[in-house]
Amino acid sequence: MAGGEIFVSAQIRENLARVKERIQKALVRAGRENEEVKIVAVSKTKPPELIRYAIESGIKDIGENRVQEAIPKIEAVGKDKVVWHLVGHLQTNKAKKAVCYFDMIQSVDSVKIARKISSYSEEEGKQIPVLVEVNISGESTKFGIAPEKVKDFVGEISCLRGIKVKGLMTIGPLTYDKGAVRRAFRKMFGIFDDLRRDRIEGVEMEILSMGMTDDFEVAVEEGTTMVRIGRAIFGERG
Repeated sequence: MAGGEIFVSAQIRENLARVKERIQKALVRAGRENEEVKIVAVSKTKPPELIRYAIESGIKDIGENRVQEAIPKIEAVGKDKVVWHLVGHLQTNKAKKAVCYFDMIQSVDSVKIARKISSYSEEEGKQIPVLVEVNISGESTKFGIAPEKVKDFVGEISCLRGIKVKGLMTIGPLTYDKGAVRRAFRKMFGIFDDLRRDRIEGVEMEILSMGMTDDFEVAVEEGTTMVRIGRAIFGERG
């Protein structure tokens, strides 16, 4: 490994250690010190080399936003080297490839896409885990199910045999108001917790995926079980 590569690898290792430390401190603040939060390292725009460094540093889950951008990276790094998450919006014409290449789809936001994913999964002889994306902030620029419709939506897609609903995903509001972010995440946890208690048949409400580089500590304090971290691990997008 050349000098520059050693530096980059070490930087990713240090960045990841800092993220883990911040998560642990947030867990303690929330009284959740005996719990764990899974880190999905989001490698959008990053090359396969950086993904390999992240895996060498202990990352077991990688997130990608776009199917077409992800495929060559998955092929270069290896399908079985890590758990691959699709965290960006999925168009119906990309559903088949998403099913073939990804291990989890975090962005199910319509019955139509849920049915497409399920159909292709059945063709492949498998059942793919999915998260339902919720537009907790109500922002028109974001995808996702409206909070008041989540329970009915989960119930409607729970019978699809090619998918297994494992939880919910959201993107926090785009604002510098930390109070607004906290309120949104608290509301999101309430929806998640209610669904968990409902015990909908065919649904395993285990994962709450919320929190990214700018707000993951608040998300941890408000109950998330999974964070999606890009810049804080890989550095600024390039």
